[in-house]
Amino acid sequence: MLKILLPTLLLPPTALLSPAKFLWINTTTHSLLIALLSLHWLLPTYYPNKILTQWTGMDQISSPLLTLTCWLLPLMILASQNHLQHEPAPRKRIFILTLTLTQPLIILAFSATELMLFYISFEATLIPTLALITRWGSQPDRLSAGIYLMFYTLISSLPLLITILALHSQIGTLHLLMMKLNHPTMPHSWTGLLSTLALLLAFMVKAPLYGLHLWLPKAHVEAPIAGSMLLAALLLKLGGYGIMRMTLLMNPLLSHLYYPFITLALWGALMTGSICLRQIDLKSLIAYSSVSHMGLVIAASMIQTPWSFSGAMILMISHGLTSSMLFCLANTNYERTHSRILLMTRGLQPLLPLMATWWLLANLTNMALPPTTNLMAELTIMTALFNWSTPTIILTGTATLMTALYTLYLLLTTQRGTTPTHITRLQNSNTREHLLMTLHILPLILLILKPDLMSSMPQ
Repeated sequence: MLKILLPTLLLPPTALLSPAKFLWINTTTHSLLIALLSLHWLLPTYYPNKILTQWTGMDQISSPLLTLTCWLLPLMILASQNHLQHEPAPRKRIFILTLTLTQPLIILAFSATELMLFYISFEATLIPTLALITRWGSQPDRLSAGIYLMFYTLISSLPLLITILALHSQIGTLHLLMMKLNHPTMPHSWTGLLSTLALLLAFMVKAPLYGLHLWLPKAHVEAPIAGSMLLAALLLKLGGYGIMRMTLLMNPLLSHLYYPFITLALWGALMTGSICLRQIDLKSLIAYSSVSHMGLVIAASMIQTPWSFSGAMILMISHGLTSSMLFCLANTNYERTHSRILLMTRGLQPLLPLMATWWLLANLTNMALPPTTNLMAELTIMTALFNWSTPTIILTGTATLMTALYTLYLLLTTQRGTTPTHITRLQNSNTREHLLMTLHILPLILLILKPDLMSSMPQ
């Protein structure tokens, strides 16, 4: 753990002390080396907990997400180079500093084995994200997006804090391993119902559950590219991870509590799919597709079977890389055409043929075409849900159909059709962008060869 944490903590000094000429090279290389070093976390072990220290530890639920966290930082730095090129050097440093401060907080959140530490790091990730959106967003609406993000997160997190403190006074410890041995049984009363609800609500907002998702499209649309990647690939996964952790602890859940959550999640997957079909904003469409995919993750986490947990974990990793790649592609379009409106940026395939290939690959992955890990995850989740309750196949099947429809709509609108008359010439795609897309798609292709690296089977 230390061989990742120490280089990560040395990233902010690297960003502050590097000469302006080598700023991007140094930070990207440093973070890429950390990412390559973190791949050993994926190796399966005989023991349920790897690298166990007093407050942090890793098991099969957290190790794939920790590797994803380390893998995405160099990609965020790579993606941000173009839109920061006209900024003065101190602002570039502060931007990279904000990004590099987020990583240790997320690593701490995913590896904490003590609930209070997990809560603190879970909340602390809000600060750099808020700074990214409200300082480096491109539109005036970024302030209202930041307020939405902050208030949704804080209001849902206060009940979580109160319940964690109540648990501590009830059991005497907040250590996850101790709580596994001494199951905190929630009483079948209003207090038990409300405390279980409070434990889940903060993560439902973060995931987000349909109905609590209003902050997400706003935050995504207003955030700079690094902010969008951070939100889609990592912060939403914090919600899914929290649900998986809490449902394992609160076993068995009160049955009348998780029915509404599963219903909302599956119905939300369907509704956000239909919302995507009538979106005119490119980033907004990709943001709503995230809500749809995370709905499946929430539903799978709530039914608590080994198959559903496995499917939820694979979908979280696959969706993290896929949606991040889609946001990067949307950003390359935005940097060239200065518009996110789909009708203004259509028919770009003749002008950027190599980018069209990346668009095709990203969209096929998003709609879960074989042999991608997305397909494996969706099939696993659908099987687990079908086994739990037969009628869910209607909702999950229709949601899959909707996903295919809006993904094809996205691909055809951006790449096909007549090019608008105001687009006469565009800057060519460059090596940095192709490297960025390769580093997104390569793990997805390689992981299907050995998917058990990320299929978390809770011990």
